[in-house]
Amino acid sequence: EAWFTSFVVSRTMKNGKQPEKGSSRILSLTVLFIALCGFSFYLGGMFCSERDKIEAKDVTSTTTKVVASPKEPTVSPLQIKSVSFPECGSELQDYTPCTDPKRWKRYGVHRLSFLERHCPPVHEKSECLIPPPDGYKPPISWPKSRDQCWYKNVPYDWINKQKSNQHWLKKEGDKFHFPGGGTMFPRGVSHYVDQMQDLIPEMKDGTVRTAIDTGCGVASWGGDLLDRGILTISLAPRDNHEAQVQFALERGIPAILGIISTQRLPFPSNSFDMAHCSRCLIPWTEFGGIYLLEVHRIVRPGGFWVLSGPPVNYKRRWRGWNTTMEDQKSDYDKLQSLLTSMCFKKYAQKDDIAVWQKLSDKSCYDKIAKNMEAYPPKCDDSIEPDSAWYTPLRPCVLAPTLKVKKSGLGSIPKWPERLNVAPERISDVHGGSASGLKHDDGKWKNRVKHYKKVLPALGTDKIRNVLDMNTVYGGFAAALVQDPVWVMNVVSSYSANTLPVVFDRGLIGTYHDWCEAFSTYPRTYDLLHLDSLFTLESQRYGFDFGSLRFRCEMKYVLLEMDRILRPGGYVIMRESSYFMDALTTLGKGMRWSCRREETEYAVESEKILVCQKKLWFSSNQTS
Repeated sequence: EAWFTSFVVSRTMKNGKQPEKGSSRILSLTVLFIALCGFSFYLGGMFCSERDKIEAKDVTSTTTKVVASPKEPTVSPLQIKSVSFPECGSELQDYTPCTDPKRWKRYGVHRLSFLERHCPPVHEKSECLIPPPDGYKPPISWPKSRDQCWYKNVPYDWINKQKSNQHWLKKEGDKFHFPGGGTMFPRGVSHYVDQMQDLIPEMKDGTVRTAIDTGCGVASWGGDLLDRGILTISLAPRDNHEAQVQFALERGIPAILGIISTQRLPFPSNSFDMAHCSRCLIPWTEFGGIYLLEVHRIVRPGGFWVLSGPPVNYKRRWRGWNTTMEDQKSDYDKLQSLLTSMCFKKYAQKDDIAVWQKLSDKSCYDKIAKNMEAYPPKCDDSIEPDSAWYTPLRPCVLAPTLKVKKSGLGSIPKWPERLNVAPERISDVHGGSASGLKHDDGKWKNRVKHYKKVLPALGTDKIRNVLDMNTVYGGFAAALVQDPVWVMNVVSSYSANTLPVVFDRGLIGTYHDWCEAFSTYPRTYDLLHLDSLFTLESQRYGFDFGSLRFRCEMKYVLLEMDRILRPGGYVIMRESSYFMDALTTLGKGMRWSCRREETEYAVESEKILVCQKKLWFSSNQTS
């Protein structure tokens, strides 16, 4: 820019003439404009993250150590005042900010919408550290945790008293034991899944990889499927069953708070290979079948919907359901009619288990489109199928596009091959390509190898539940696939929509905005990982030097991280050096033990902050 300014001046002063008055004003404005552009260009370069560059690069080119030129101007790291966050009261030990029972009365009861996400405004946010229950212990390691957990970690007697006769769980001494029972599988969950596999052979050969269990109980179904190579998200609301999702996560089984009510679930369309409901009490045939339409949206073409319980097998079971055979037959006929109208076909049925398959055949959806009186109607092109963050349910059928059909069950590779094959839908991502995915995977293999050096607990039984707070293609999770962990991949609700690619690879995840609380209980993850989260926030929304104003304050993001992190759990924050001092200060204020580490390439512009949450008890407790 200095050269260009000299050039402008020299042209203006040519032949020894002084610039005229108007020319002088133009010259001043030009120089000012160039200086501002140069400064903006520098800032953009400084905060540029390689995560935004999804296009393919030569992996070997990144191995060269980057050394900043001593002539380059520098920006001082962000500094914030020391802070010490107080303890929350013990009444908040199971606080879920966006599904807080204390706030339910503010919202309507229609379709149980009060159980959906309703996050508190900024002035109601808590700025304190949530204590664990009195007597809390480090969770039992996987795989033992699938069958037992410490009672003091999830001290709920209601579910034990109400469901012990159905063998959901049983309290013995200082532990809860999970015998694998359930309302619809009194002979145990393994026997139940064996029956299901007889009906759906695709569950045995890697065709079915991802599943969702709506109304999951204590997630015994999802837990059993892990040994069969099927990764399940167990879904349940925060309701009177008291902490179904917390039990699941304490056991080391993937789970998230949620309910099918008035808004779409936070998943892209055509994601799951299978959906399951075992007497989950969802009124499938009410409200025009709108809950079934949401199942249709999230199940990929060729995928399965499995229902056990009313009204399946009503001829034998109706007496135990406090109803009549006629009523149950009517419900079953209505259910079958709705499913047929949505392009589901009956696939198999035996005893209490019925299976339907989502059709990918174009003719079925064309038939709906041609019939102007059809219900539900076919969605028009203005309906965005993947919009799923506070998006209302739509009373229409989403027809699979040609690209989605190629991502259907039977078209995509079986597990584990599908993990390393670029999905068809990667081309929907700006700059997305097969070579870009290969590069991303190579990058994360190198990073995870380095992470295991700076955090030796990674890859051992000390870490089970992992949350990748801002993934692109699920590369971090893919690099950990051989370790005894599962990873919940989060794609920002306002970033490029890469979550379909994550699911097509056979991984699981959700949309989220980190300015709000995550849909989980306190103390549910062993490791939180973020990659340039605050850098990306600053790029998107701009910042004010000195205070760095984001859409939401940095401290609220870290307080939320502390809420969902288990005592003894870890945080890996890969961030611009600019943020390191501020993050370290906040971590200290939350009683974390933090240390700064170099990245695998030891670049000056980026560092790694590794923190561990200490186990502490409320000063008002006896432990």
